[in-house]
Amino acid sequence: PFGHPMAQRPASKTAPKSAPGSAPEKSPRPAAAVAPNSDKRARQEEGAQAVALAFPHNANKAGEYGLESGGAPPEGRHHPVPNDEAAASTVTETTDSDKLGAGTPPRSENPNNGPLDRVRVDSAERVLTTNQGLPIADNQHSLKAGSRGPALLEDFILREKISHFDHERIPERVVHARGSAAHGVFVCHEALGTLTKADLFAEAGKETPVFVRFSTVAGGGGSADTVRDTRGFAVKFYTEEGNWDLVGNNMPVFFIQDAMKFPDLIHSVKPEPHNGMPQAASAHDTFWDFISLMPEAVHHTLWAMSDRGIPRSLRMMQGFGVHTFRLVDAEGASRFVKFHWLPQAGTHSLLWDEAVKIAGCDGDFHRRDLWESIESGLFPKWDLALQVFSEEEADTFSFDVLDPTKLIPEELVPLRVVGTMTLNRNPDNFFAETEQVAYCTSHIVPGIDFSNDPLLQGRLFSYQDTQLTRLGGPNFHEIPINQSVAQVHNNQRDGMHRQALHRGRVSYEPNSLGGGCPHQAGVAGFRSVAEPMKEHKVRIKPEKFADHYSQATLFFASQTPLEQRHIAAAITFELTRVQVPAIRQRMVSVLRNVDEGLAAKVADGLGIELPEAQPRASGTVVVSEVAASPALSLFARPGDGNVAGRRIALLAADGSDGTLMAAVCDALKAAGTVPLVLGTKLGPISTTEGNPLAADTTVSAMPAVLWDAAVLHATAESLPALRANGVVLEFVRDQYRHCKPLLLLGEGAALLEAAGVAAGRSADAGIVVANPNSKDKRRDDPTQAAVKQFLAALSLHRHFERELDPPPV
Repeated sequence: PFGHPMAQRPASKTAPKSAPGSAPEKSPRPAAAVAPNSDKRARQEEGAQAVALAFPHNANKAGEYGLESGGAPPEGRHHPVPNDEAAASTVTETTDSDKLGAGTPPRSENPNNGPLDRVRVDSAERVLTTNQGLPIADNQHSLKAGSRGPALLEDFILREKISHFDHERIPERVVHARGSAAHGVFVCHEALGTLTKADLFAEAGKETPVFVRFSTVAGGGGSADTVRDTRGFAVKFYTEEGNWDLVGNNMPVFFIQDAMKFPDLIHSVKPEPHNGMPQAASAHDTFWDFISLMPEAVHHTLWAMSDRGIPRSLRMMQGFGVHTFRLVDAEGASRFVKFHWLPQAGTHSLLWDEAVKIAGCDGDFHRRDLWESIESGLFPKWDLALQVFSEEEADTFSFDVLDPTKLIPEELVPLRVVGTMTLNRNPDNFFAETEQVAYCTSHIVPGIDFSNDPLLQGRLFSYQDTQLTRLGGPNFHEIPINQSVAQVHNNQRDGMHRQALHRGRVSYEPNSLGGGCPHQAGVAGFRSVAEPMKEHKVRIKPEKFADHYSQATLFFASQTPLEQRHIAAAITFELTRVQVPAIRQRMVSVLRNVDEGLAAKVADGLGIELPEAQPRASGTVVVSEVAASPALSLFARPGDGNVAGRRIALLAADGSDGTLMAAVCDALKAAGTVPLVLGTKLGPISTTEGNPLAADTTVSAMPAVLWDAAVLHATAESLPALRANGVVLEFVRDQYRHCKPLLLLGEGAALLEAAGVAAGRSADAGIVVANPNSKDKRRDDPTQAAVKQFLAALSLHRHFERELDPPPV
């Protein structure tokens, strides 16, 4: 009966019998993929199938018409769910942490309808905190530039307190973009007490829950994942001393130097206001008009036009805090720091041709990849690395570390890995978690502080202010995904969507009626670094900010020739879409200050003469301390070589060798990859043994761009039909053109030639030939040596030597 505990419901032990006339028994299929959560996923799929079979039609439908029912509505059709996984949003729901809970999902219960004790708050014997659970050291003074100086925009405690007060009275009834997110945990590798008093770095092995959101910047919520764009990389740490939001990007620099220009930048890249086009694209007049007039933007623009602008997967992106921050130790001494996230899967990208095609066939490509990886138990991991340096060291650099358009080459300050982040649980509800999560650069913890980076200073206000409108008022911190695991106690009251029910009548400090609570934390709370301020109030940039080109030149010089060609091609394509010739010419004049070869290639692609180089803001040509930094190339971090989760297409048609395909599929699954049989249509595929092989999907439904590699299998019987199928030949061409690994079985080489890849072209390690003679029945070759070689090729992701020798198609 409906409502019985699921624990009492036995799981089905027998599969439903085939209906009369159904397909005959399939040939032996390989075992389930080697993935930690494969059993859970199988139970989820079996449970969903079992419940669906219990509803062959809507049994209540007939009672909706006429008067026979007497107007009494029937009880809704229902059926018990056979197992826990079948009712779950995600099979990772049993993951536990201080934020997620004990990992025991509610069953037939809504905890939100429990007693109000769960939201009652008592502040007795508690210190005063911000809404993120940050202990407040001083509740008497705003932060000022000197004892008689002006209040600073950086004072996030003052702004939170005043802003909440401003919104405590709600009006009478009246009424960010595309992202993907996941829960996880950060594990510290070593105690960093000599650098920072931040709790999450206090000891080796300390675990801190996190929630991470990746996003595109320019497009709306319905835009495609694979557009060329900067990606947001935001991490919310639920620490014991409050929430710390490290809100960065997948690129270490930004377009602009001062927050004053941020609205202008975004207005320029958004769809043009007169016609609302283009969506999620920078290839239009207003963006390049702005960029070509803002030479400081050229560095980030090169990053965006590089392969970093179209990552292969969210799991394969670096992350950067972008700005210079401070680490503060227990004695109050501070050091500058830059934050880096290093993906253990390596840094890999899409090709432009791939990205365009993927946007058409699967706009959720990145979102789906992240979700399925976590559901399979193949949890993405990133190492957190720091660049720590003193103010004295910073003064010796040719660039200003407060300039967000500059990075610090690793040759000057090496990276120090201090911990690892693992994403191990998908959200239960996209809106409640991924959409409602609120990241703010001002969410900070003791031991970490800000620098005077002018872009960061503006972000400290902007993020908090944005949430007031986006999430309906000043109480967005009470939305469950935003709540701190640290205790929150302060005197803020009321406002739209208030959840907490405070005892007593005290909502101010100092007080005596509440025993003086919540009280200041004193030296145990957050204290800003005491930085002397003797400068005049001015609206101007430091002199070193005037160097707009040295690091753009460094970045381009640090790329491989292949990556340099891709950058030139990307800029040429984007400028080709610009309708005003003067803007194209102006941008090429900017590029002449970066690299003459780059400018010449773009000018040639646009069919224009090289213009004069744009005048520099500073007459001094700054030369970087480092001529080239290999770490700036995507190829510097190929990853750990793990191929688990990579999707492999096994092309098959009537007349395929089913035993050979099963052997190869077994070997690929044993390595943790996800091989699927790809047919020209769904349904059984006849084999040489007589037992049909089931097609998992079709070439039309899942074209080449959705696969990491392919096994091209053909026999004398299947080859004619495959050669005659234009969709199949296009699939083969794209696999080759996009430099993906190929395993050729049987007559696979003939199929490759039929697609236009002539025999005798330059060989590469990405093409593995197994069993070239169709009469050769040695089954050990493809399942052992050849598959092993193919998996080694797959671990390299792509084989770009092929791009130097493109097929004549």
